[in-house]
Amino acid sequence: MTSPDTCDATAGAEPPAAVSDCVQVLKKRSDFLLAARARRQGTKGLMLQGRNRADKDALIRVGFTCSKKVGNAVKRNRAKRRLREVARLVLPDHGQPGWDYVLIGRAEATDDRDFEKLQSDLIYALKQVHK
Repeated sequence: MTSPDTCDATAGAEPPAAVSDCVQVLKKRSDFLLAARARRQGTKGLMLQGRNRADKDALIRVGFTCSKKVGNAVKRNRAKRRLREVARLVLPDHGQPGWDYVLIGRAEATDDRDFEKLQSDLIYALKQVHK
């Protein structure tokens, strides 16, 4: 696996991670709060919050959250797993370096929505946030 500062998907023979090497996962509450004050775009399957950082490093950072409105713990975890996989597939191609994204699961939608539609929802939301 490559270092977190590089964006080389060909290095290493380990199985693919839940999020690619070009994408770093948000863990600090302060990062989530800063993204909450930035641009947002809702779709049928998810809500996206996006923030353009000032440091412009090469990494895309992403966080995932689901409230109790999504359902019990099983439904919330399933929704977050689906959001992580969608982010892994879409963000390296459609995300912009130097941005923080927070993907929020929606009640009665994220865990049941068709996976291809969930991907197109994220692509649409990214285009709207980057305008």
